[in-house]
Amino acid sequence: MKIYLATGNKNKKREMAQILSGHTVVIPSDEGIDFNPVEDGVSFYENSLIKARLLYKLVHAPVIADDSGICVAALGGAPGIYSARYAGPPFPHGKPDGSKIPQNEQNRLLVAQLDEALAKGAGTASFPNGPRSAHYTCAMVLYLGEDRLYVAEETMEGSIVPTLADAAGTGGFGYDPLFFLPQYGKTAAQLTADEKNAISHRGKAARVIQQIIGGLL
Repeated sequence: MKIYLATGNKNKKREMAQILSGHTVVIPSDEGIDFNPVEDGVSFYENSLIKARLLYKLVHAPVIADDSGICVAALGGAPGIYSARYAGPPFPHGKPDGSKIPQNEQNRLLVAQLDEALAKGAGTASFPNGPRSAHYTCAMVLYLGEDRLYVAEETMEGSIVPTLADAAGTGGFGYDPLFFLPQYGKTAAQLTADEKNAISHRGKAARVIQQIIGGLL
């Protein structure tokens, strides 16, 4: 089955195509579709639904949308839904002009912000993986029409590496080189695609959606 994925991110397309290998996954740019959603929701789910609704109106075909990000415990869950736009403490929700900074700069700023917060005592609470605990969240929507939609939300638990010098790996994307997984002794960027898909927030949510698709279509 052909499924539209509501994103312009080719890395997400690659991951979803691997997970939903029995289906054809297409993103708007593959077909020259102008897709520029305003993600002004206040949760991962709301942003996912905004994207799904908009793309469905354009293609009138099954759509999967997801919104995901990294949430650092000592930073109160930041950058969270603003992960893609994060530009450090001065612009935690993104720069006013909408421009994005390079990922390596986002990584540097996030580690620096966490270090500063911990130095001020923010890490004294009991977090699952220590003071540098973090998790990825993914809210995924399967949208088949205004009155027919399904949602799965999952997480991947880990921590932020001790220093920027500990960032490692060339796989994955986004903050993956910073995200350490204790059970593997590796960062998310050091995992193979199969290893990551087996435990990732997006992989787990996509498998729930895949089961729903199998039962409905």
